[in-house]
Amino acid sequence: MRRILKILVGIVAVYLAALASLYAIMTLPPEHFARIIATLPSPVFMILPFPSLWKIARAGHLSVGEPAPDFDLATLDKSARVRLSSFLGNKPVVLIFGSYT
Repeated sequence: MRRILKILVGIVAVYLAALASLYAIMTLPPEHFARIIATLPSPVFMILPFPSLWKIARAGHLSVGEPAPDFDLATLDKSARVRLSSFLGNKPVVLIFGSYT
């Protein structure tokens, strides 16, 4: 009985370590996340609660009405970079976060 308990505790510890590792990977910038996640075998996505963990890891910390953090992005044609703070004091800026693929 003790042996079975030790095995179960070991399995739970490995599962929790895998959850913590996946959470840490999900908090990385997208290019790092994609590079790492592409190397994981597909059974990982069936064993770990990927969608639930993703919602928690990528939820962010802003509340409604708070100013957006400053960021810098390349334009679609990669010819220039745009910084959010460069629009400060101009007309209102609308930020849409989502996937349009």
